[in-house]
Amino acid sequence: MHGLCYKSFVLNVKKKTGDVIMGSSSNSKINIMILYYSYSSQTKNLLQAMTDGMEPYPVSVLLQRIEPVVPQHFPFGSIPKTFLKMLLTFFRQRVPIKPLPEQCFQHYDLVILAGPTWSYNPSGPILALFDRDGKKLFKEQLVLPLISCRGYWRMHWWGLKALLTKCGATVPNLIVFSHPSKEPWRTIGVFLKLAGKVPERMSWLKKHYHKYGHTRVQLVEARKFGEQIAEVLIKGGDPGRIDFKTVPALYSKS
Repeated sequence: MHGLCYKSFVLNVKKKTGDVIMGSSSNSKINIMILYYSYSSQTKNLLQAMTDGMEPYPVSVLLQRIEPVVPQHFPFGSIPKTFLKMLLTFFRQRVPIKPLPEQCFQHYDLVILAGPTWSYNPSGPILALFDRDGKKLFKEQLVLPLISCRGYWRMHWWGLKALLTKCGATVPNLIVFSHPSKEPWRTIGVFLKLAGKVPERMSWLKKHYHKYGHTRVQLVEARKFGEQIAEVLIKGGDPGRIDFKTVPALYSKS
């Protein structure tokens, strides 16, 4: 289950594909699909908190991980490999993915499409998803993107929204979680982490860069957003009216 742990609301788990269906009851009227790719577990952790927030509500959630055909190992392991990957992803390199289960192609009350920013763009697995399944997945769906990023997310957002709109989706809102450290330390720290270093322990950097990834405060926010999404959908409201502003976003220069 890729590190996700649920209680009595787990109705079905397929470990091979990583999909989890949950809800307060099997007859839930509100159906949500969370389709995600997570490279370094940051997106996965946010979604774990978000689904925890949905737990008390009468909603059914399909949580489906996008799986690359060739596993993408974290970290890249060296500075040259990191530079090369950044260059390739800047030019929107696709990463081939495994087929999705058939239940992903049903109609849902809401689809949450979640993943990291790779060099200002959606990740390679998500781009490959659009190439292969975009129209079949997203046509006439209400889609809420969730972006996990270092901080520079706007190009990712514009490109993702354009792809979704081209596929016939309605995109009412956006959730962005950026790493909270200030620049330039955030960029330096993330680069070194991807290269296999430990920036949190480097004497010249650790006072400025305390932790890679998202904070506990952000996980609390993600849980709150899960609660708000479930409550709004149950009441027949518009997810576009939810205020998804996060505290660390105040530090973003995007």
